[in-house]
Amino acid sequence: MLIRYKKTFEKIAMGLLSFMPTEKDLKKLQFTIKEYETEENLQLFLWKEEDIIGLIGAQMNDDDSSIMIQHISVNPSHRYQGVGKRMVKALKDMYPDRAITANNNTAPFVEKCDLC
Repeated sequence: MLIRYKKTFEKIAMGLLSFMPTEKDLKKLQFTIKEYETEENLQLFLWKEEDIIGLIGAQMNDDDSSIMIQHISVNPSHRYQGVGKRMVKALKDMYPDRAITANNNTAPFVEKCDLC
């Protein structure tokens, strides 16, 4: 299930975000987490089963018509089990009136999720 990011999950979130190719540098990673904590239009969600095993970060567009997935990451030991697709579906279910879009980094994965 998706849960909203809280500061208490910072280390877990940073660990999961570090699997994104664009977030390898520690300073960049810290900047990204700070953006999710301070920017009103950015939301970070963690995926919890027994443990937290994934995250999805989204930018809520001002016109309330779409959500752009900025980051999506799954713990390597839980990959290829449909976790990423379940996160995208849960986000879509949470915001049924909004279209799900992707940036250049997340588009290849989001396209596989068949959100049409």
